[in-house]
Amino acid sequence: MPRLRIQVQGVVQGVGFRPFVYRLARELRLGGWVQNRPEGIRIEVQGPASAQEDFLHRLLSEAPRAAAITAIRSEVLPEVEAAPFEILTSESRGDRLPSIPADLAICPDCEREILDPKARRFRYPFTNCTACGPRYSIIAALPYDRPRTAMAAFPLCPECRREFENPRDRRFHAQPVACPRCGPRLGFSGPGGELEAEAGEALAAGVALLQRGGILALKGLGGFQFLVDAGSQPAVQWLRDRKGRAEKPFAVMFPDRAALGAACEVDAAALVVLEGPAAPILLLPRREGAAIAPAVAPENPDLGAFLPSTPLHRLLLDSFGGPLVCTSGNRSEEPMVIGNAEALARLGDIADGFLHHDRPVLRPLDDSVGRMEGGVLRLLRRARGFAPLPLALEGPSVLALGGHTKGSVTLLAGGQAVVSQHLGDLDSPQGLALLDSTVADLLAFLEANPQRIACDLHPDYGSTHAAAALARRLTLPLSRVQHHHAHVAAVMAEHGLDGPVLGLAWDGSGWGPDGTVWGGEALVVDGSGFRRVGHLRPFPLPGGERAVREPRRSALGLCLACLGTVGPAADAFTLDEVALLSQMVARSLNTPLTSSIGRLFDAVASLVGLRSRSDFEGQAAMALEFQARRGRGAGTYPILLRSGQADPTLLLEALAEDLRRGAAPSAMAFRFHAALADLALAFAQAAGLEQVVLSGGCFQNQLLSELCEARLGQGGFQVFRPALYPANDGALSLGQAWVASRLFMER
Repeated sequence: MPRLRIQVQGVVQGVGFRPFVYRLARELRLGGWVQNRPEGIRIEVQGPASAQEDFLHRLLSEAPRAAAITAIRSEVLPEVEAAPFEILTSESRGDRLPSIPADLAICPDCEREILDPKARRFRYPFTNCTACGPRYSIIAALPYDRPRTAMAAFPLCPECRREFENPRDRRFHAQPVACPRCGPRLGFSGPGGELEAEAGEALAAGVALLQRGGILALKGLGGFQFLVDAGSQPAVQWLRDRKGRAEKPFAVMFPDRAALGAACEVDAAALVVLEGPAAPILLLPRREGAAIAPAVAPENPDLGAFLPSTPLHRLLLDSFGGPLVCTSGNRSEEPMVIGNAEALARLGDIADGFLHHDRPVLRPLDDSVGRMEGGVLRLLRRARGFAPLPLALEGPSVLALGGHTKGSVTLLAGGQAVVSQHLGDLDSPQGLALLDSTVADLLAFLEANPQRIACDLHPDYGSTHAAAALARRLTLPLSRVQHHHAHVAAVMAEHGLDGPVLGLAWDGSGWGPDGTVWGGEALVVDGSGFRRVGHLRPFPLPGGERAVREPRRSALGLCLACLGTVGPAADAFTLDEVALLSQMVARSLNTPLTSSIGRLFDAVASLVGLRSRSDFEGQAAMALEFQARRGRGAGTYPILLRSGQADPTLLLEALAEDLRRGAAPSAMAFRFHAALADLALAFAQAAGLEQVVLSGGCFQNQLLSELCEARLGQGGFQVFRPALYPANDGALSLGQAWVASRLFMER
């Protein structure tokens, strides 16, 4: 009988793939073996040709829900002595790079088990199987086996050992398997660190604290989180005051789909994602009268909503009986805390109590965030459940360190790009340390030797300094990739585009080679190069970085540049402020020029009267989008494209006239969005390229994205947008790696 060797690559480790292969081969009466290798899964099967053909077909069609096969190769081998099919011990080295498994949300089987009083794991908060549970957050080294995880410290009891070794059990070779007898245990401590309860009593103490309106610091799957009663205005406001997060929306975890549906509009496609193996936060329209405290998401018609992703969260929500605010356990602008001692030291003056456990978290993982558009999931933050799943991408090995906000690291090697989890901002020492440890993680996991380092063009980013130091230490060339070029390249990498394409890269800011702040760019990208074929007319930002927090400054600078007068921007200032800022602009004192669409959004939001100051990045633009949703069909403003430069003067004049007439803010907001969609089409028609890429933080705006895509589509253009890699700076490292790799090949 023939023997077949099969090599499977992709997300096939840590998702129950080997037990699935074992059961399938045994069912078809095939001999052979399956083995974990660093490059993926290797299988040898021997038996009748018809059974082998059935095996290959079902290998693809019946794979575990969290598996993602990216490549499968087979070859015929000489027949050997027949032996029953078995799972071999994992091999630690191989020729191609492996895939690192992502953490998986609790599966339906484990959820039923923890709620079943007759089950051995009834109410056990660390229940898992081959279809769910921690992966990336607990892996110390590859291949993925228990001795190389944070579970190595928890020897299996006899009952768990039998499950682990039983091919017919769903915990067969489930590496994090545990039970109340041999697995991790909960503890509850007060803010001073004193241990007050353990196991089930610890969970009850945490619930009681939440019911009293307290702030609970919970050690989740990827680190600590702050939880409070989402229906209590005082509790939510207390969390805001203590954490120093004045207005930025919080996410809400709902106990089940019924509670979710009572508060949010959710369709079938969204439920599939919310209840799937990644279980991200989704931005959903909030229902009128939803029993959610106003302080959860002030002046925001949407809620960031999700369902319990771990048994611990499921049990906590089940006992509490209602939705909970669930947000990262950190101080603003710092990474989330992952260690018990660190949590007590850094979060003790915020939390009223700590619900912790003794399973180490090896790296921080925030919750992923996305939205559904036409049944398509578009991620805004890529973390738990998605990172670090690979993207098939050929090219020389490159390590890219991303930008300064919404950081990430990408390692391109062995035919795949591995993009790290969301790292947050790099303003703090903790953020920079996380960047360094993530770089070390990826290099160690994949045993890769990059041929080039890549980073942003900005000279003052923390990631740029780290990349330069790393390039010196490893004696490797350093590629500094322009910010907006990287935005476009990330989408090209995701969609397998080579170019030339027209990339519309619209965001808040990025360092331009001409020394100005770019952000409203039309770039032709072809391979490693780009040409700037269009941009927004530059205007001054009085006070530089202060304008990011004060949209009124962008409005004043824009009006002075385009209208020659402060005009309607004056309403947001005192007379003395107008005089001072006008002099700064006239003398070019701390007033950098920008072509940023993001700052244009800020300016219009201030002029319309929505936001003169912002508490968090993008707040003014969000307010403008929310108004525009109410003004659909209100027409458009004119915007002139001349010699590649988009001049907003006519737009401002029309807006000023609307203000004099007392037009509704919603109508003005929509006309502005429609004008930008017209501009996108004008840029595309001028460039004359069929393929158009939309990227940059402005395209997190759902209405803007939809209007631009529709206008471009009507004009006959093929539009590509980010989906599983964010439009914002979270995907810069992927774009940098793509550009640097092609630069290497072209030279």
